[in-house]
Order: sequence, then structure tokens, then C-alpha cells
Amino acid sequence: MKDPYQVLGVERSAEADEIKAAFRKLAAKHHPDRNPGDAEAPQRFKELNAAYQILSDPKKREMFDRFGVGDGTRASGPAGGMPFDFSEVSIDGLFGDLLGALGVRPGQPAPLQKEVKLSFEEAAFGCTKEISYERIEACDDCSGSGSAPGSVPETCGQCKGRGKIRVSAGVLPIAIERPCPQCRGNGRIVKDPCKTCSGAGLGSKKRTIEITVPPGVENGAARVVERAGNFLRADRAAGDLELVIRVAPHEYFRRAGDDVVCSLAVSFPQAALGGELEVPTLDGKGKLRVPAGTQPGTVLRIRGRGMPKRMVSGRGDQLVEITVEVPKQLDEEQRRLVQALAETLGNKIQPAAPEPSLMERLKNLFS
Repeated sequence: MKDPYQVLGVERSAEADEIKAAFRKLAAKHHPDRNPGDAEAPQRFKELNAAYQILSDPKKREMFDRFGVGDGTRASGPAGGMPFDFSEVSIDGLFGDLLGALGVRPGQPAPLQKEVKLSFEEAAFGCTKEISYERIEACDDCSGSGSAPGSVPETCGQCKGRGKIRVSAGVLPIAIERPCPQCRGNGRIVKDPCKTCSGAGLGSKKRTIEITVPPGVENGAARVVERAGNFLRADRAAGDLELVIRVAPHEYFRRAGDDVVCSLAVSFPQAALGGELEVPTLDGKGKLRVPAGTQPGTVLRIRGRGMPKRMVSGRGDQLVEITVEVPKQLDEEQRRLVQALAETLGNKIQPAAPEPSLMERLKNLFS
């Protein structure tokens, strides 16, 4: 296979996000559905997929960097520097055991990702969602064969339909199975390609599934739906679908672990005298007792009104941060009463001086 770094056009030091962005850009550009009539598009698309399978998986990438040819100037490992595709390879003996120990599975497609948007309440109490997305799967017109209707692919003469050839290389007596270069691992050769998929046997289709979101799910949580992702090849199993949860912010609540936090503005008399107030909760309206003499910034707790706990039964709490509301305007009677209260408390209030006029400010400026 070609150097995956060159196929995706990234440096060997590229980060995972840079590799993913490069793959998505090139895959969209070279997808067979977007290049009708281009006989080379399916092959370019396959090369992009194969390159991404290696570079998107840290273990496969490490194995390629250690044992692959790379830029053509570096060679090491038991294969003697001979290039081979880790996403397709099946190796007997010691080397195959090593790949299996590292979790490298042949032909494993990268997970397809889809965001699931939830309201704050849906994340709190769970819900059922219908998720619609597009994935790559077998072409309807050719049923994934890649051949035009009325024709069938021919068996590859080089690999006799196996899709693989055995090669011995390097200093160790290890037999390596590589994808057949003539049929590119398919075991068949398409002579009369399907016009819909240009012989790739794959196409983009819309799919809808129903998922159950558990109570208390957090923003950024991921769930994998097995075999609901893209098909790397029509004759192979589909990859996985990775669902990433995105929870919309709430106008009143915010989350802190299993607790929910909110702010409540009370008047000065309520803070000073205390009392029972009605406050919003995730379950509707609830009661909160405000102790007499509550200070601004005090956090009060309503037990069991937070988020459902994921690992154990029960719920977190609702934390209410108290702020004191100061009136912006007072009439004469209110001002007199507040001043009397201040004097009773030992705080003498100096009346505010009237705001100077524009002419007075100018006069003071030049005096």
C-alpha cells in the first residue's frame, strides 16, 4: 500500500484532529458518488479509507511507524521493510500473535460519529430519540457487487478468489498474507462496473435508528452502537457508530456533578426575616426555607432534587445560591423607613448630594 501519511497529505507528527480533518476533506472530494464517470475515484477512496484506518488507530499507527516503509528511506522489523496494509493483513505465526495482542483487527473501519442533541431535562431524566444519519453501505443497484445489472464479477486469476496471496520476506521464516494486488483483496474483478457506484459497490444512504438515553447522562458522553457505522467493503461487516451527547445549556440551572446549581434573588426583608419561598426545580416547583439573616452568597440545599446518579440509586441535590435584590428606586416613605431602620441598626445614612448641572461641572472644571 502507499504511505498513509502521503495519502492523507499530513506530516508524521500530525495530531489525531489534523488527521481526521484531512481524511474528511479528501473523502468528501474523492467519494465515488461525487465523481461519476471517474474510474479511478473508487480506488482513491479505498486508499483514503485504508490510510485512515492506520493513522486513526494509535496502535496500528505505532506498528506502521515501526515496521512499515514510510517515506521509502526507512526499513526495519521482521518484514524487512516490505510495505503491507495493517488494516487488511492476516499473518500466521509469531507476528500475527503480536498484532492480536495489540488489538489490531483486520479490516476494522473507523467509527462513524454522530452528535445527539439533548435538552437539559432530557439529559436529566433520560429519553428515547430517533437518530437520522448518512452512512456508506452496499449500493442498491448492484447489491454491493460493483458490477452493472446483468453482469457478474469474474474470479481473480492471481489469488483464485481468496483475495490474498502468501509472501515470505525478511530474515525470519514467517509467512505473510497480503491483499492480492490484482483484485485489491476482493477476490473478484469487475469488468462491467455499475454506473451508480462506479464499481465501488458502495453508496451513501440515510438511516434512522432509535436509541434510549439513560437518566443523568453528561455532556460529551459517548455511546457506541455496534455495526451501525460505515461499510469499508460491501462484503465485510459494518463498522460502529459512535454517538456523542451534546446537552444544551439551561436558562436557570447548571450542572455540577450530580448536583444542579441555580441562583435565587430575594428581597432584603426576606433575607433579614427569613421565610419559605417557592423555587423552580427540575421536577416543577419546590419549597425552600430561607433562614433569618441569610447573607448574599449563601448556598442553600434542596436534597434529592438534582441529577439521577449513574452508578448508584438516588439523585443529587439542588444548590441554591442566594443573592439580595436591592431596589433601584424608593419613594419618600420607603426612603424614610429605610433611613429609620439604618439609624436603629446604628448606621447613619448621609443623603446623597444632588447631581451637579452641566454648567456647574464646566464652571468647576475651569475654576
